Amino acid sequence: MKPNRSEVLRRVLGYVGKNRAFLALSLALCVLTVAATLYVPILTGAAVDVIVGPGQVGFEALWPMLAQIVALVALTALSQWLMGLCNNRLTYCTARDIRRDAFAKIQRLPLSYLDGASTGDLVSRVISDVDQLSDGLLMGFTQLFTGVMTIVGTLGFMFSVNALIAAAVVVLTPLSLVAAAFIARRTYRMFRLQTQTRGEQTALIEEMLTHQKVVRAFGMEEETQRRFDEVNARLESCSLRAIFYSSLTNPATRFVNALVYACVGVAGALTAIAGGGITVGQLTALLSYANQYTKPFNEISGVVTELQGALACAARVLELIDQPPETPDAPGVLGEVDGSAVLEDVSFSYDKDKPLIEHFSLKVQPGQRVAIVGPTGCGKTTLINLLMRFYDVDAGEIRVGGRPIAQVTRASLRAAYGMVLQDTWLKAGTIAENIKMGCEDATPEQIEQAARATHAHSFIKRLPDGYDTVIGEDGGSLSQGQKQLLCITRVMLKKPPMLILDEATSSIDTRTEIRVQRAFEKLMKGRTSFVVAHRLSTIQTADVILVMNAGRVVEQGTHEQLMQKGGFYARLYHSQFESA
Repeated sequence: MKPNRSEVLRRVLGYVGKNRAFLALSLALCVLTVAATLYVPILTGAAVDVIVGPGQVGFEALWPMLAQIVALVALTALSQWLMGLCNNRLTYCTARDIRRDAFAKIQRLPLSYLDGASTGDLVSRVISDVDQLSDGLLMGFTQLFTGVMTIVGTLGFMFSVNALIAAAVVVLTPLSLVAAAFIARRTYRMFRLQTQTRGEQTALIEEMLTHQKVVRAFGMEEETQRRFDEVNARLESCSLRAIFYSSLTNPATRFVNALVYACVGVAGALTAIAGGGITVGQLTALLSYANQYTKPFNEISGVVTELQGALACAARVLELIDQPPETPDAPGVLGEVDGSAVLEDVSFSYDKDKPLIEHFSLKVQPGQRVAIVGPTGCGKTTLINLLMRFYDVDAGEIRVGGRPIAQVTRASLRAAYGMVLQDTWLKAGTIAENIKMGCEDATPEQIEQAARATHAHSFIKRLPDGYDTVIGEDGGSLSQGQKQLLCITRVMLKKPPMLILDEATSSIDTRTEIRVQRAFEKLMKGRTSFVVAHRLSTIQTADVILVMNAGRVVEQGTHEQLMQKGGFYARLYHSQFESA
């Protein structure tokens, strides 16, 4: 459910309230700035009144007034500078807190949400939308507070000079507010559409940049350009509409404010001519106040426009923060495991209308090597997702080490596994930092020993700085095979009691694969292993081979048993060699 504008504003102010000290100091400095600024016209009016005419200037009274004016101007400049520092701190602390909560929520979101969401859109919410929000807040703190204080203070000084003229100003003021509110209500929806379209564009750009080689390989440049042009045109259209309608606010309020200034000037002049108890100096002060009174309305109209965009961006970020997290962890801790795993009458599907795994049962003994094979989409990787509890089963139960995995924390469950996926991932950092991920206390000797076991040591030593070589995001310039070797080395270093290998050697050349398989043989000895494989020649020594099709285990046994049976597995095995 998307939060409405009032709810968004309330929650953003809640984040602002976490930095109450800076907020209070900013408001105090704002009051000081406005008070000093508004007292200057009083002194200016008094100075005008002591200048009676040529040769009739009261210098004895004039010089102290001028000195006070200079002091007040200096005080105003200092307080404005300090207020700017407070507002900057307040704004960026608020943006920091919102970003932190958004990123923390991403860490707790179920994988089903992340798998269905656009990565670029999530990045846009956490980065671009929070930046837009902080810009709007900074303008709000800088101009909105000062503007409101100036309006209130100006009215107070005007009533002290002439109540009748001040009352006329108050009567005309709602016209400006009504015009600004009328336009603001309509611009919020347009700015919301603008931020959504910007997120869609960011997602498209991120997707195309990530997979640019594929785009060019299949000649999809023109189609990609067409999709970008379509999104870009929609962003241009909604942005122009949002800016056009929001830009009406300033001219509308300026028109009303000009009327206010004219009314003050005419009414004040007539009152002074009629001898209504107002001096020329006081009329000068009133005109100055009328100008200062109307100016904040123009600034506030600009702030309101900016805040509409900021609140629209905040709504998208809060919508992410409000996403329901994955089911809470049970208080239990798995602890040491013997490597046994039981899946009892398990059913699961990503889409409830399309059954995938139904009434699946499996018992794995400690130290067994279980290979999972079958055609694409049969549920092999889904089974791994359930074992790691990336997804929860719809029915049935999974037990590891005799304990139901739903009754222990996810962290303790996943600590029992070492996992190598077909899709490699390396973080920006050194080679050594990537290898010891999940085993931070590993020594350089242990890291090198693990790398030698996976035959990654030879190519690492050829890098400019060896194990201290810094690589970019997702492995930088390393080949896919080298990246996969580092991921395998990471697991080799951890030496967990249970292993999950999902096409772990798919990007490695045959010669290196044979060496890595030997390393895996040593690593898997005495450890329960789940191996997902497409190349059936790599799993012939498995203790149990599960042959899956359409979410069900259709055959089970050793390689020799399944080949003698001449069933589905035998056909798969022969088809690979025939196609070769």
